[in-house]
Amino acid sequence: MLTTWTVEDGRCRVREGAVSDITAVLPAEAQAAAAAACEPDALRRAVWIDLLNPTPAEEKAVQSALSLEVPTREEMQEIESSSRLYREGDALFLTANFLYGVDAGEYSSTAITFVLTGTSLVTVRYATPKAFSAFGARAQRQPGNLLASADGVMLHLFEQIVDRLADVLERVGADMDRASQRTFRAARANVKANRRDDQLKETLITLGQVGDVTTRASETLLGLNRILTFVGAEKATAVRKENQNLIKTLVRDVRSLVEHANVLNNKAQFLLDAVLGVINVEQNAIIKTFTVASVALMPPTLLASIYGMNFEYMPDLKWQYGYPVALLMMIVSAILPIWYFRRKGWL
Repeated sequence: MLTTWTVEDGRCRVREGAVSDITAVLPAEAQAAAAAACEPDALRRAVWIDLLNPTPAEEKAVQSALSLEVPTREEMQEIESSSRLYREGDALFLTANFLYGVDAGEYSSTAITFVLTGTSLVTVRYATPKAFSAFGARAQRQPGNLLASADGVMLHLFEQIVDRLADVLERVGADMDRASQRTFRAARANVKANRRDDQLKETLITLGQVGDVTTRASETLLGLNRILTFVGAEKATAVRKENQNLIKTLVRDVRSLVEHANVLNNKAQFLLDAVLGVINVEQNAIIKTFTVASVALMPPTLLASIYGMNFEYMPDLKWQYGYPVALLMMIVSAILPIWYFRRKGWL
């Protein structure tokens, strides 16, 4: 899908367009609107062109109208810095991985490319981070501030992404705190073993998710930091003077969030070690119980083995009270080790 954002008479005008086989299934009026959005003049007037899962025809339309090469999905997956941050003529090509889908629980990272020219910003993406939807809603309310220039659109979009990442890190930090409190409260209280095991399992899952989300958020922040550093070096020709202070603010915010994400990672690792320590203590207690039980049953087993031998001549073999006395000796031999262990404080 191709979406163009244009400011006309102080108002934001959003056009959604598609090319070829997609428009064939639309009503005639919708086909005309979609085709109009993809016209070269409309694309050149747009301050922001958003390509979501673009078709080859849509890529070709943008390339023809703006005289630039739109990177393919395979090219966006390249990890070399020279393939992600570079200049071609007057256009800057900026690619980084961005976290998305945290609210739905199906979170992942996707590569998004920003192509900045003197008049337009082109974004190429194959997923929709929530920051894009939130920025789109804000841009329609405040087109004069957010859609004044292509570089302003990009920087304000980065600002929205940073705000979104801050919310995500704040949420996962709160989830981690609740999980740790619940775990340690259950460890101190006299909770049933099954319930305690379920809570420990839930805490481990939560800590795993926190670690995964913070790692992906850190990857997004590091990608943003590289982009801002690259844009800062090119700001004399790529960024208007009134927007250059926004780069400094974004760099400070990104660095502070990177530090916060590192703190969350360290805290998650500490809590993971603590939870595993609680599990080890409980497992040791279970093993100790089995060990004491096996030691306590060794003397009775020895007596039963002796009196269970089938020799023809054995003392007390035909004694009338031999059976109850043997049972009593077994019971006493089992109680004495337990009494001794309790006296030593081992139980």
